[in-house]
Amino acid sequence: MSRLVKLARSVAMDIAALMLGGLFVVFLIQIVARYIFNAPVSWTLEACLTLWLWLVFWGGAFVLTEKDHVRFDILYDSVRARTRRIFAIVSAVAIGGGFLAALPATWSYIDFYQIKRSAVLGIRLDIVFSIYGVFAVMMVLRYFWRSALLLRGADPHVLDGREAQDGYHVQ
Repeated sequence: MSRLVKLARSVAMDIAALMLGGLFVVFLIQIVARYIFNAPVSWTLEACLTLWLWLVFWGGAFVLTEKDHVRFDILYDSVRARTRRIFAIVSAVAIGGGFLAALPATWSYIDFYQIKRSAVLGIRLDIVFSIYGVFAVMMVLRYFWRSALLLRGADPHVLDGREAQDGYHVQ
């Protein structure tokens, strides 16, 4: 299972790198067309915005790990390991539950946009915004999986990729 997860993560990172590379190339085309040839092209702005949107939500869904997220953990780090585990369970259930509760509205919004197309490239907007649906589903799966591991006794610091504190480890 671990090899499959590592392979999937590697593929996800490669896809993110390709999107970032594509974004950079389109951005360079935009600069050259506008400032060197004095002939701006409108499709580049739309392509950059769409690639950026996809890159952010793809990365959030498949590339970033818990330790990559910004957190305010002064209170969290000041309590004992058992209390930290409870904090981690409550937050994981709340985040997963929040995304789960929002899924029907998210799907409705994305589905509504199948009737519209982007202004220049003519891409259906449900396709453009579908990446958020993928992101939301992955957040539900990630945080409910995290909740299950924590409920089974996993150390939150180990799950976050940080060292365990107070000697609290799951055997």
